[in-house]
Amino acid sequence: MYPKSFKKLIDNFAALPSVGPKMAERLVLFLFKADNEKLSDFARSLEDFKKNLRHCKKCWNISEEEFCQICKDSSRDQKTICVVEDTLDVFAIEKTKKYTGLYHVLGGVLSPQKTVGSENLHFKDLDNRIEKEGILEVILAMNPTTEGDATALYINRTLKDKGVKITRLARGLATGADIEHADELTLSSSLANRREV
Repeated sequence: MYPKSFKKLIDNFAALPSVGPKMAERLVLFLFKADNEKLSDFARSLEDFKKNLRHCKKCWNISEEEFCQICKDSSRDQKTICVVEDTLDVFAIEKTKKYTGLYHVLGGVLSPQKTVGSENLHFKDLDNRIEKEGILEVILAMNPTTEGDATALYINRTLKDKGVKITRLARGLATGADIEHADELTLSSSLANRREV
């Protein structure tokens, strides 16, 4: 029914999170109708995206250089690390403009069903940073889900004897909610009212 190149692009869009087949069709049709300049700019953006972006060597956030903008910012609190599941959580917390410390992106959460163990996440790097950087507080900002709670518990047990203060975001976040979808007011409140674990 579809021309081959049209169908291939639909399949690529449909493979993205939250994009179903109908939405993929609409996106491909939109691109087909776009003028050549817009289409070329879109293609260049995708090429630049893949070529220029990498993980920060320190915190695993997204960066265009060896270290991300947050890690390079000396005006930030260098003794506090907010541990998050994913880069989208960094973006969400940054929008609140209430947190001025550093981050550590785990790259997911512990999940026995999906066979994600501690060796698949950036726990070792977090441990090394705490020792090397003289971190005083670790804020656990996992999503309030079963996997998020299990991950926070694991980190708490691992760091318990390191002499570092461990806090967790307040439960202004609904159980089962994702940090990236929380509004700025809820996130600000969760940060301000975090508690020691």
